Amino acid sequence: MTATATVAVACGNILGKSVTWSSREQVLYWVDIRAPALHRLDPKLGVHDSWPMPELCGGVVLAESGVVVALRRHLAWFNPASLLLERFLEIEPEDLDNRLNDAKCDRRGRLWVGSMRDFAAATTGSLYAVDFALEVKQMLANVRIPNSLGWSPDNKYMYFADTGEGVVRRYSFDLASGMIDNSVVHIGTEVDGRPEGSAVDSEGFVWNARYQAGIVVRVDPKGRVVATIQLPASQPTSCALGGPELSTLYITTAKQKLSDEELGRQPAAGHLFSVEVEVAGLPDTEFRMARAL
Repeated sequence: MTATATVAVACGNILGKSVTWSSREQVLYWVDIRAPALHRLDPKLGVHDSWPMPELCGGVVLAESGVVVALRRHLAWFNPASLLLERFLEIEPEDLDNRLNDAKCDRRGRLWVGSMRDFAAATTGSLYAVDFALEVKQMLANVRIPNSLGWSPDNKYMYFADTGEGVVRRYSFDLASGMIDNSVVHIGTEVDGRPEGSAVDSEGFVWNARYQAGIVVRVDPKGRVVATIQLPASQPTSCALGGPELSTLYITTAKQKLSDEELGRQPAAGHLFSVEVEVAGLPDTEFRMARAL
């Protein structure tokens, strides 16, 4: 299957990222890392809201009240109704000179978040898991660009990519403990572009945004590409399945590093895109430590 996505919001993000669908609210959240802001779309009402963040904002996950955003070094609660932003957990110290990039919750409500040197200037990042007691555990080290977090429907596998390596890896995953091991390459370098954010649908197929290739691919459990979504923007960065039936694929994109000539050929670069797909997704999980602000 090959299909083409269309513009859902003409938001012109510099680096859109970390798109996630709230089944409880029936809205979509994502961030712009570079022009730091949290974005929200209510597709039923056609309303797009955004709230500026005080520093680089690398990701967003759902919470019972408001959301949790990954700022440069800290996790913070944000309530769009009250506009209250409260940092509550430092992930890495200042002297590492990293920033947070991408975040997602597993189905027990742990929050997984990656860190990286900005612009991938060094291989100094890590992948962390934050549990219910706000204990931060380093799960992977020596990461350049953390991306592609996702879990299989049966919770036996976790997916993750270091975009600097160029492949999406599949790890054996234990839901009870949160431990990962036995990594194998799931999406290899033969697929055009570089791996960015992913979503896993109800059949266990991985949707993966392919940076610089202008496509999102659907990959079966054996690692074979079975569908391709074309975009009129070369830098897709993340994707999520949302909408009332979880059958709308939403895709964020970036316009950073594009020349004036490239931007002229890609006037929709940085926009949010959507396309209807045949297989529904699974609900994104809220962070279990969420509380009212």
